Parts: sequence; structure tokens; C-alpha cells
Amino acid sequence: MNDVTKQLAARAQGPVYAPGDEGYDEHRVGFQLLDPHRPSVIVAATGPQDVLAAVEFAAGTRSRLAVQAGGHGLAAPVEGVLIDTRRMSGVRVDPRARTAWVAAGATWRQVIEAVAPYGLAPLSGSFPGVGAVSYTLGGGVGLLARRYGFAADHVRRLDLVTPDARRHEVTAGSDPDLFWALRGGGGNFGVVTGMEIDLFPVARIYGGSLFFDLEQAPDLLDAWRRWTATVPEEMTSAVTALPYPDLPFLPEPLRGRHIAQIQLSYAGPPEDGRRLVEPLRPIGPVLLDTLRELPFTDSGAVFDEPGEPHAYRSRNLLVNDLTPQALAELTKAAGPSAPVMTVVGLRHLGGALAREPRTANAVGHRDAAYSVSVLSPVRAGELEVVRETHRDALAPFAGNAVGRSLNFTFGPLTEDEIRSAFAPADYDRLTRIKARHDPHALLHTNHPIPPAR
Repeated sequence: MNDVTKQLAARAQGPVYAPGDEGYDEHRVGFQLLDPHRPSVIVAATGPQDVLAAVEFAAGTRSRLAVQAGGHGLAAPVEGVLIDTRRMSGVRVDPRARTAWVAAGATWRQVIEAVAPYGLAPLSGSFPGVGAVSYTLGGGVGLLARRYGFAADHVRRLDLVTPDARRHEVTAGSDPDLFWALRGGGGNFGVVTGMEIDLFPVARIYGGSLFFDLEQAPDLLDAWRRWTATVPEEMTSAVTALPYPDLPFLPEPLRGRHIAQIQLSYAGPPEDGRRLVEPLRPIGPVLLDTLRELPFTDSGAVFDEPGEPHAYRSRNLLVNDLTPQALAELTKAAGPSAPVMTVVGLRHLGGALAREPRTANAVGHRDAAYSVSVLSPVRAGELEVVRETHRDALAPFAGNAVGRSLNFTFGPLTEDEIRSAFAPADYDRLTRIKARHDPHALLHTNHPIPPAR
């Protein structure tokens, strides 16, 4: 550790790590194992003062600055200063106001468990291990999305350290531009140290999955699409399709098959949920059925996503419709004969997601009807094959594409691709706000918005 870094360590309350220190690798590597951060210094922040010290250090040494909680969305590594926020995991609940204050490194699981004793739930995502703040800054489409909207729609306040090392309490009244940009524009404008969010009176949901073999039900994706046109806003659903290897630790009915998993979350009476789901069962033989009434604390079981860190890349498109032909081509392109294992993810949007929130924000393409994503694990030497596979899989949807979701894109994008996540006027406004608060692009984010020239 050099003298300059030692000065930072003397100011910070949390640990500071340099390359070669014990604990350095533990803090630089997150859930995404592909090309992790290689920082010159890591600040394991314990509170806003540590964040402020790290920002001042980065600005003073002209180093790029990145922030990592769980590290799920990492797109490109930083070689400058990394703030690890995992120690900032506090959650404070106000059950009377139905709000929670969530610190920068708290996961959705920690928020869910803190608010559940009051019969409340946040607008959390399909994987409870994801950081709540970073998820929300990118928009946030979760299990209650069609009923209540984007997570970013229900933020009341954000505590922020801007690149000029100033602390702000950002609300609609204190700084309307920054409040608009932070909710949906990602981490491009400062380091959020905490946020106040709305909670909702949801203690239990009817949810889980139905598993089908796509060889036995080749039209399943289109059948699900037709079904989504009939359901109320209380029903949020998705489909994940992937080839399952024939391995003994997997459920026996799924081994060696091309599986489609219809994932369902119904925020209403369970008997209504069961009735709404019935039209899906005749699509084909149901190999596995996990649908049940469950407490929201078990909401991670709906998608039942893997919890082990791994290396992966993903691309996404938002579309106004899903055509039967495009879905059939997707099934083939991402099937067992694909060059690399490819996981298809379709999500039904609309409902409250399509409506403007009480206070407008930067979330783009509310008119999208569906989200289409492809994700692949990446092994050594496969990165270019993964890119080509993803391009081919999404190509049939280009004619119906309205943009993309940055939260569902795990990997670097071009400036034009990032621009496509927003309405043109909104993107221009974001670049102007970026120029005001981070004119030298100190912040190293997953999907960077450049300052206006």
C-alpha cells in the first residue's frame, strides 16, 4: 500500500485493500465471475463517510470510480477505485407510512425479511440476492410489476454522493432533474448511499412454476403469449427455456430435456390465481408443478434461479409484440443444437408498468409489451461464439423491437445501444444532467451515459 493509499485508509472507517492484500480478491469479485474488477484500491465502505472519502480520493488521483454490491450486473472492470457496499446493509421500516429506508449494499432478501413482519412487501426482483439499490436505479421489473409498476416508480428519496464529493438528499422537491435521472438512469450521476421506498400490503402470493418439455409442447411460447392477453394486472408471469443436461443432481423429470418453465406470481386470492392458470395446463404434459400459495418471504422460489456465482453474458430486447414465427425461431436458435448453452427469458410487461408514475422518471419504453432476453454461461474461448449466438437468437424480434432493458443486459454495450434504452429526448436530458454532475466521467458504470458535449 503506497503513501497515498495509506492516507485513504487513515480516513476510512471500513477496511481499505490494495492488490496483494489479504481480502483484496474477496472484495473485488462479485456474482459475475467473467472479467472481474481489477482496482488499484478497494474501500469496503461501512457508511456514507467512507463513500465520501473514496469519492474524494478518486477525484484527487484522477482515478475512475466504480461501485459494487453483489456484482451481478458487472459489464466492464474498473482499474481505479472500487467501493464495495456490502457492509452497508441496513434496512429501517416505517410500517405506518409503508416505507423502508434501504442502505446501498442491502439485498432484496434483507429488505423482504425486514418488512415481512408488518405484512408488507417491496417491489423486489426474481432473485432476492440482487442488490436493492442498483436494481432500482435501473428500473426494476419484479414479481409484483404488472400490479404496481417499476421499482423506480416508488422511490421517495435518495441519499447521494456526487463526483464533486458533496452529499445530497435528493427528492422531487430538492432537485427534480437529479431525482428524475437517478430513477431509471442507473448509477451514472453519483454514488447512492441509501434510498427510501414505498412498501405494499402483500404478505402472500400464489406463485411458482409449471415445467414442460418443448419437444412435447413445441408451441408453448406462443400459447403463453396468447394466454397473457387474457390475464389481469395482478398476474405477473415469465417463461424461461433452456436445455437441461442429464445430470443426477437435477430433478429426474427434467433431465436431458429442452425445458420451458412458466413462472407465475399472482397478487390476489389464491383461488383466483388457480383459476387463471388452468388454461396453461393443457399446453402439454406438465413435468413438474410448484404452484402454491406462499409467503412473500419465499418469493425467490417462483423463478428458483441459481445462487452460485458464475461467468455469463446476456442481451435483451423490449418488443411491442411476440410473433409466432419469431418465437419458433427463438426456440430453435437457443435449443439443444445451439453452439453454446443459451437460456431464453420472456417477461410479460404492461399493466402498471405502462403507466407514468406519480412523479416522472427516466425509465424508458413503458409501451413495451414483452421483454426478450438470452443468457449464456461463458467458458474460456467462447465469448465470441456467445455473442454470435445471442445476435442470431434475437434477430427475429428486430422488427418489433422498441428498445432494450439495461437491467437485463449483462455485458458491454455501444453508446447507440445504451441510447436505445431511452426515449431520444430523455437520453439527451440524461447526458445534460451527466455533464452537470460528472463532467469528467469519473464514474465507471455498467452502461455509461456520456456527458453532453
